[in-house]
Amino acid sequence: MSVVGIDFGAQSTKIGVARNKGIDIITNEVSNRSTPSLVGFNYKSRALGEAAKTQEISNLKNTVANIKRLIGRSFNDPDVQLEQEYNTATICDVNGQAGVEVSYLQKKEKFSATQLVAMYLTKIRDITSNELGLPVSDVTISVPAWFTDVQRRAMLDAGEIAGLKVLRLINDTTATALGYGITKLDLPGPEEQPRRVMFVDIGHSDYTASIVEFRKGELNVKATACDRHFGGRNFDRALTEHFANEFKEKFKIDVRTNAKAWARTLAAAEKMKKVLSANPAAPMSIESLMEDVDVRSIVKREELEIMVQPLLERITVPIEQALAEAKLKPEDIDSVEMVGGCTRVPAIKDAVSKFFGKNLSFTLNQDEAIARGCAFSCAILSPVFRVRDFSVHDIVNYPIEFTWEQSADIPDEDTSLTVFGRGNVMPSTKILTFYRKQPFDLEARYANPEMLPGKTNPWVGRFSVKGVQADANDDFMICKLKARLNLHGILNVESGYYVEDMEVEEPVPEEGDAMDTDAKADEQPKKTRKVKKQVRKGDLPISSGTASIDQAVKEAWTVRETAMYENDKEIGQTDEKKNELEATSYEVRDKFDGGVYDRFLGKTEDEIASKKREFTDKLEKIQDWLYEDGEDTTKAAYQGKLDEIRDLVKPFEDTIKEERLQAQEEEFARKRAEEAAKREAEERAKKAAEAAMNFEERNDTQMKDAPAEGDKQ
Repeated sequence: MSVVGIDFGAQSTKIGVARNKGIDIITNEVSNRSTPSLVGFNYKSRALGEAAKTQEISNLKNTVANIKRLIGRSFNDPDVQLEQEYNTATICDVNGQAGVEVSYLQKKEKFSATQLVAMYLTKIRDITSNELGLPVSDVTISVPAWFTDVQRRAMLDAGEIAGLKVLRLINDTTATALGYGITKLDLPGPEEQPRRVMFVDIGHSDYTASIVEFRKGELNVKATACDRHFGGRNFDRALTEHFANEFKEKFKIDVRTNAKAWARTLAAAEKMKKVLSANPAAPMSIESLMEDVDVRSIVKREELEIMVQPLLERITVPIEQALAEAKLKPEDIDSVEMVGGCTRVPAIKDAVSKFFGKNLSFTLNQDEAIARGCAFSCAILSPVFRVRDFSVHDIVNYPIEFTWEQSADIPDEDTSLTVFGRGNVMPSTKILTFYRKQPFDLEARYANPEMLPGKTNPWVGRFSVKGVQADANDDFMICKLKARLNLHGILNVESGYYVEDMEVEEPVPEEGDAMDTDAKADEQPKKTRKVKKQVRKGDLPISSGTASIDQAVKEAWTVRETAMYENDKEIGQTDEKKNELEATSYEVRDKFDGGVYDRFLGKTEDEIASKKREFTDKLEKIQDWLYEDGEDTTKAAYQGKLDEIRDLVKPFEDTIKEERLQAQEEEFARKRAEEAAKREAEERAKKAAEAAMNFEERNDTQMKDAPAEGDKQ
């Protein structure tokens, strides 16, 4: 079983896996440590990740980006409408959800954002499985802290459709904090002042600031603030708008009217932004951008900062919000950890450093910190690994309230209650008590809709409590409901039961010495008293209505995803077989041309030439077919042509193989004989050396036994 953490980003995704010596970030099929978060469609299959990136410019209308920012959102949400500016595929309504309309298998299709994320997660699953050589099931996936209940449920649904068991959805900065804290051996103890760290995470499309307190073996998130529309893509957009104006004036072309030209300019702007983070100026050049016009430009860092000045003015806003919520001052923060690719921008680093009046810390890998934290989280939850005990206490970002209809028998009853307030520790369980004589309903919703992203519906769920009835005296049933905000940040009313007030007897604690009490225990009966307690008498069935997709719809989407996956697999195998046929045909042709098979074709030059023409003509026909009728056909057709080629040269190849094996056997026999002769020579030399040593020992003995000169009589 594997332990996998997935940093699911708006632009790219990183995968961390737990191994015996720590966390590794694995590479994909082209050896990159990050995989583009793209889903593409074409006339015969899908393209996911790197494959989608490769064909993005040539297939703009059918390539979907920023799928993470679409999931769990309605089409009418203004945030979704804004995403159309960053997406070349057409965003549309799919049964009330945001989705896209694309051309797939030569017809128009609509896919919801949940389906798109599920498609992408199957690719991430396969990358991980191929790298580890194991099936992948248990995973932890990162999500932004501003994700709502409906978005989190949609992520779980997508994971299930992709065949993954999501052990935890963890907030981005919480994952970063876990990766930071679990490896630290110098954290303060329970009685000491905690270490306070501000994590500033600015990625491709959003910005999160979190204050986390660390003690030995635990972390507590104290406050989190977000800016959902501040990230690297805003810098890219500003540069692209600048170039669009410059090219219109200087080269008389308008890239805003040409989707491919705009996309190429945007890609060049992103590269330039990265260069400007390390250099005072950067050049840009694009050949044949539009109407066969080559363009070039140069931008200084100061010019970029002027372009994005409105953005830079917002840098400290989330930091100030987090500090205010935690009731702390900048000087109360011990360290400021910067993560996310956009924190490499010098203007951002300077502004944050100036705000805190201290040097910033870059001890974590800015691109991979979240993935590592996710993998640690998965390892903690998985029975496969033993990990140092480390508790993670996250917080609720949006307060949740329950509302209900007033009971006719309780005219002054309140009809709403904020059960999980902002800053409430998560996961968390609350017990709600109701006095009722008949079944009733509860509704959960976000208490402050204005805090939610875009125009998110504040409704969270509806819960119907069954089996409620008055007792024999027409008195209220005391109903207890367990409301839980789980590890994922998702709300459920998990169970319900009813209790009765009953008199029970309990022992009265006696005063005095404990030893005396024990000695007297056998001498006199213990004193008891009657007290009233609530005793659980039975369960109450609860039916729930939440934002999770209907089970029948989920099953249908799972069946569809499986069918598309199998089609992609078949197409991939067909392409591999086509490539194998092409490579084999040229390899065999080269062998004929190189004379490898000449000795099998005849004894005279004329015979050899005639036979060679006959074989090469057959090969040419297969190659002509491959580039004409066989350009797009079935795997079986390619296999048939491959078998034809192999049958042509099988007698030759079999003979060559036999000769090669015979030569290898002769070589092995020669080496064995040499080794045997060497061992025999070594043995003879050893025996000769032993014989010489024995001879010398005998002579020494005789010399010792012989009488000396002076002893002769």
